Amino acid sequence: QVQLVESGGGLVQAGGSLRLSCAASGRTSSSYTMGWFRQAPGKEREFVAAIIWSGEPTYNAVSVKGRFAISRDNAKNLMYLQMNSLEPEDTAVYYCAVRREIWFSRSEGEYDYWGQGTQVTVSS
Repeated sequence: QVQLVESGGGLVQAGGSLRLSCAASGRTSSSYTMGWFRQAPGKEREFVAAIIWSGEPTYNAVSVKGRFAISRDNAKNLMYLQMNSLEPEDTAVYYCAVRREIWFSRSEGEYDYWGQGTQVTVSS
């Protein structure tokens, strides 16, 4: 089992920045792919970004490309999502997830472990 805990969410004005963190514990492995997903009210959960074991390359949804950056620190079992130029449309609960494979996926069904989520609210 892998346990995931997100932190860093909050309320921010449009144009602002937030940095989300995801702490992994349990049977972790630096070879696993890690990702961020989000779910806005009334919408389905959607892919945001993913990072493979080596840290490169990374993968981002079109909607966040150029604004969000995913990174990981395997030595500390941490993953991050730096979010810049935030927009009201980015308001959602953000989830971190782990996939027990070395290759990237955008599909939430292919991720094995999930955190509880952290709320991000962007005001206009």
